[in-house]
Amino acid sequence: MTAPDDVKVRSRSPRSLIAVIRETIANGIKLVYREEGTPGAPPLLLLHGRTANHNDWNGITQHFAARHHVVAPDLRGHGASERPGTYALPAMAQDVVALVDALGFGQVTLVGHSLGGMVAYLAASAHPGRVDRLVLEDPAPPYPMRNRQPLVEDGSTGFDWRMMHETERQFLDPDPSWAEGLARITARTLVLSGGSLSPFDAAAVAEAIPGAALVTIEAGHLIHASARAGFLRAVDAFLDVAPPGEAP
Repeated sequence: MTAPDDVKVRSRSPRSLIAVIRETIANGIKLVYREEGTPGAPPLLLLHGRTANHNDWNGITQHFAARHHVVAPDLRGHGASERPGTYALPAMAQDVVALVDALGFGQVTLVGHSLGGMVAYLAASAHPGRVDRLVLEDPAPPYPMRNRQPLVEDGSTGFDWRMMHETERQFLDPDPSWAEGLARITARTLVLSGGSLSPFDAAAVAEAIPGAALVTIEAGHLIHASARAGFLRAVDAFLDVAPPGEAP
């Protein structure tokens, strides 16, 4: 790992970052990430869904940066991060843990959408001591997906198409240990379901994580975009609840 390098910086003051784009080497690859909020505040990482990048969280980062040190990386194969050609989902989870290490964070809050939700719960199950709170927004489940339409490449360049094909194979035939790992998650967990319009069964993920709370918002898969106010209310309420034995 190397220390992060600034790529583009805009800051309100030395203590409060409006928007900083940085890059670092984590798990052997270059990761580009967006950073907002106050260094020293509780760290919160936002993990985007498949084909997206940190810009998917526009408007969301600013909200959480009022009380958190927010980091929104481009996952490997996405955005400006490296495209190493290998996209095993546990490696993507290890990228996130390595980024947490590079930034000097201890425990963090992980918020992940779709593919990012899968990466988040794999990280939380493999490194339970590093994730304090976990928010899974309509996460891709660790169970074989059925009735998926074949991928058709359309010339999009914002992501690596090899990533699409490799992750799709893992969606169709996931490692059984990933489902078993959900029971090892110790983080306080909120699972958000997009309801009847969602392609995923988020409730099944919530049922497998000890003590997880499930909130359904009938907005389809892109809850944070289609029902932003409801998404923020649900996550704020979850983050404001103190763990047992602690004052709110």
